[in-house]
Amino acid sequence: MDFLTLGMFIIDDIYPSPSAKNTEPWLGIPGGAGTYSALGARLVSPPPLSRRVGWIVDCGSDFSPVLRATVDSWETGALLRPREGLTTRGWNGYSANEHRDFKYLTPKIRLDENDLTPDLLACKSYHMVCSQQRCIDLVTGIAARRRNAHPDLDYPLFIYEPNPDHALPQQLENTLEAIKHVDVISPNHSELAHLFSREAEVHEDGFKASVVEECTKKLLDAATSGGHELTVVVRAGKEGCYIATNRQKSTRAWLPSFHGLDQSRVVDPTGGGNGFLGGFAVGLVRTGDVIEAAIWGSISASLCIEQVGIPVLEHGEDGNETWNGVNVLQRVNEFRRRIGVYDNTIGAV
Repeated sequence: MDFLTLGMFIIDDIYPSPSAKNTEPWLGIPGGAGTYSALGARLVSPPPLSRRVGWIVDCGSDFSPVLRATVDSWETGALLRPREGLTTRGWNGYSANEHRDFKYLTPKIRLDENDLTPDLLACKSYHMVCSQQRCIDLVTGIAARRRNAHPDLDYPLFIYEPNPDHALPQQLENTLEAIKHVDVISPNHSELAHLFSREAEVHEDGFKASVVEECTKKLLDAATSGGHELTVVVRAGKEGCYIATNRQKSTRAWLPSFHGLDQSRVVDPTGGGNGFLGGFAVGLVRTGDVIEAAIWGSISASLCIEQVGIPVLEHGEDGNETWNGVNVLQRVNEFRRRIGVYDNTIGAV
């Protein structure tokens, strides 16, 4: 497999911002970091590549036949497991500037290395959404089990999405320790600012590219001084994303978001960041290029946020699939032309 997320499947209740056009809540929506990151990887993985997208779904007594049919229709390498009691459920509440509050409504089942089958231990990349210490524990645990199960495999990519609750100044030292164990770290712009105690100036002045760049440099400097290769991908919503790496081909680049010039297409930002990282991960695995990977991630994110819940998969008379009526490859090419990049490798094995 190309990708596995350690994020969970969650059934979400979503409460829009009071300033939204429609303030009625949406209840019982498929969600969770696992769902959206797997979806992001799947959007840029038409069959048979879809089978290379791995995720684990713990199905409670309320996991309906409709949900199962939806998951099955994606043709991924999903591992669906029965669970006693209810499926993990969450409450999402939005306020100004797309700020999201979240809480669990039922007990959660966290995933770790012991949940991985031999096939899942052979993945080329792993996505984690967690605290800094848990990130370190997951990497070391997966690596140890992988060495035992597949001693001849190369070391995989580890992609770390910090838990927003742990993007705090007092967690900075733990973050600098965590980046020694991963290949990619991806906070959003406000989480990054908060981590470096610069949230006040962002809160006062709004989005500031300079804050993103300066904080990112500090992460890269710490990695470089420790002799570790690292890529930082800062997700900045409608402002796009900032990619910086200290690898052999050093890169510093801003990419716009696909819907940056037309925010009317954005209906619900839930899952956009997770979807970005799913697309980014498989792009990085298949091409080895961080800019190419960010293009894939940007397109995945764009499709995740055009509706409440997940995008709709359909198949045309020619057998080609569309999501929200969009041919993903065509959208990638449109975005590439917009930003001046022309090569295309989506769908390549």
